[in-house]
Amino acid sequence: MSWLTNYVKPKLRKVLNARETPDNLWHKCKNCGQMIFLKEFVAAGYVCAHCDHHDRMPPKDRFDSLFDNKTYELLDLPQVRQDPLKFRDSKRYTERLKTARQKTEDQDAIKVAVGRIGGVETVVALQNFFFMGGSMGMAVGEGIITAARHALKIRAPFVMLSASGGARMQEGILSLMQMPRTTVAVQMLREAGLPYIVVLTDPTSGGVSASYAMLGDIQIAEPGAMIAFSGPRVIEQTIREKLPDGFQRAEYLHEHGMVDRVVHRHDMARELGTILAMLTNGRHRHSPQAAE
Repeated sequence: MSWLTNYVKPKLRKVLNARETPDNLWHKCKNCGQMIFLKEFVAAGYVCAHCDHHDRMPPKDRFDSLFDNKTYELLDLPQVRQDPLKFRDSKRYTERLKTARQKTEDQDAIKVAVGRIGGVETVVALQNFFFMGGSMGMAVGEGIITAARHALKIRAPFVMLSASGGARMQEGILSLMQMPRTTVAVQMLREAGLPYIVVLTDPTSGGVSASYAMLGDIQIAEPGAMIAFSGPRVIEQTIREKLPDGFQRAEYLHEHGMVDRVVHRHDMARELGTILAMLTNGRHRHSPQAAE
């Protein structure tokens, strides 16, 4: 029995395991349920080849897809006080932060980079939904303000890519205070005559949609993105009426004038480059010959 247990069984397990399919070889589309090779899915910009569903995209891949030649510089963002309210629900807030940082290898739900889009030097901030649902806390507020100040410093446009479930409840009123703070930062850009463009990705909701995400000079959304303050179920329970089909989706908001453009992810860099060149009148644009 020991010979079977100690020798034969491990050998069989080794052979069988070698033939098993790796867990990360396939991706199942959240919309149509089709199985897609993960490498093909990533190469397609996290867009389903069957139904065109735009899935959530990690920050690095997002930056690579937007900046010319995938060339950009990440900005250092200010450190904020950790767990100022000593918050605890089923877990301590510090534990949740630690888990999110280990999972994403980021310090918080925002990253800021500077590079060229269509030849125009641009500051880009994006929210990482994989970090606690992209929730807006003090770190996100400081990140947006830092990005706006840097745009003012170098006289460059500012592009904000939103992806958030709203304010971070573990920071309470300190999270909600980021709404007026970021609004002031946007106003500073406006007074300086610098373009502020918002790209709404899935989802953009809560206090984020009630502040900087809806203040762009131009509002662009990805196809199918949910854009809302509160969810449809809450609204239906409040008004006791059935909501229209596609309510709070990018296409519905575009039809009703709340979004200027709905742009496919594969076309986003080109679209942004064209808009930025028009809004800056080409004064920030560099030709390939000049770059060389």
